[in-house]
Amino acid sequence: MDWRGIITAADRDRYQRRDAAWSLALQQARRQRGSGDLDSLGALIDPYAGRSDVAPPPGAYRCRTVKLGSQGGEEGLGYVVYGWFACRIEQTPRGLKFTKLTGSQRPSGLLFPENDRHMLLLGSMALAQEPAANSYGRNPDRDLVAVLERVGDARWRLVLPWPQYESNLDLIELVPASGG
Repeated sequence: MDWRGIITAADRDRYQRRDAAWSLALQQARRQRGSGDLDSLGALIDPYAGRSDVAPPPGAYRCRTVKLGSQGGEEGLGYVVYGWFACRIEQTPRGLKFTKLTGSQRPSGLLFPENDRHMLLLGSMALAQEPAANSYGRNPDRDLVAVLERVGDARWRLVLPWPQYESNLDLIELVPASGG
């Protein structure tokens, strides 16, 4: 299955403008006040840190979200580093699927192979106590597009350019739950 036949026009635009999202978000993160330790993130916030062999093995993961930049301009926080949550990568008949299992914002979606360094996630967001989202393309306010990259030996990130709320770039860091 090819993501190009599924992606919405709005998400295609966000995906194509991800370099601009990185640039603006990092400028704001370095200039504005924030919450958390930005300097400790290393390769996670390096736009060029992607490595080969991107596909993560199925299993339990710990994940955390880092929001970079502010849709509120200079008045908002330049970055927010959140704590760890439970996530999962599972093999489904349609391919690998990412799901954030806990927290008030729970993205979920299918991962589509793109090349040796990138996979593309198309998914949707569940909020608060809603059941897990599984409806890409049905609710534009909840649709997600992200690029999955491996940024360490057992470390991945989902890069979400131009998310619907708050930031200009969201990163979801993933590490195996059994270590790291």
